Amino acid sequence: MSDASAVISVNGLVKKFGDKTVVDNFDIEVPKGAIYGFLGPNGSGKTTTIRMLCGLLTPDGGSGTCLGYDILQQSDQIKEHVGYMTQKFSLYEDLTIRENLDFMARMYRIPARRQVVDEALENLGLADRSNQLAGQFSGGWKQRLALAACLLHEPALLLLDEPTAGVDPKARRDFWDEIRRLSDAGVTVLVSTHYMDEAIQCDNIAYIAYGKKLIDGPAKAIPAMVGLHTWRVEGPELASLSAALKGLDGVEQVARFGSALHVSGTDADRLKKSAEPFMKDKRYQWTSQPAGLEEVFIHLMSGSTDNFTAPKVA
Repeated sequence: MSDASAVISVNGLVKKFGDKTVVDNFDIEVPKGAIYGFLGPNGSGKTTTIRMLCGLLTPDGGSGTCLGYDILQQSDQIKEHVGYMTQKFSLYEDLTIRENLDFMARMYRIPARRQVVDEALENLGLADRSNQLAGQFSGGWKQRLALAACLLHEPALLLLDEPTAGVDPKARRDFWDEIRRLSDAGVTVLVSTHYMDEAIQCDNIAYIAYGKKLIDGPAKAIPAMVGLHTWRVEGPELASLSAALKGLDGVEQVARFGSALHVSGTDADRLKKSAEPFMKDKRYQWTSQPAGLEEVFIHLMSGSTDNFTAPKVA
């Protein structure tokens, strides 16, 4: 049953392109003021889902509401109250920062638009660059401009589609500081990302693969929901150790994380039993630790099938 207080509440969402089902029976509930993360590989259906939620695409199946408006019948109303930031910079590179924001303010029919534009430039640190052409900006500054444009009409919901792809770590951190500030002020944020250090900043997470939702829940609870157990291993010749561990009973995943291996499985006893002979090697330090979001992501993806893979001919 849908939660009447949810900003987004959809059930059974389906979208097909030709004979390919890009979004397959998707459900989601996003509470007011939450930062809700969409995690999934390229081609997983994140962008298509976001576009259906904000009224840019019509679902082929399913139902639901966004900001209280029916996603099938009231897409125009949804568009007026949502700020949507696309993957690719979509403003005009041959206009200045101010001209871009003024144009967007006209599109939204914002009263006292010059004052609103001035405030937007100031709030996001763009005032000193207001007469610079957008095309001269780096990725991080373009991102900041795109966010400013999204916020001009004071939307209740922000839909951000991989907003920090291709920008430097400092710009990503600044961006997320702003997102947290907006969330604290009551704005609901749905954000798709590939970065696990961003995912942990989300209140809730949905893992999506090839059109299907694999799991969703509070970010901190996801590893426990999956039931994944992990050992961190440090020492020499990790490539050889990794090869020796893969395929052993209870060892479902071996992944390199910097200077360590993370060895994981869903049966803690079987995992430890297979690892114990290697633990006797004093060159290695084994430490049991909670599974992280990245281990969970790799684990879930390993059991997913690409919906664009051609079926095998018998």
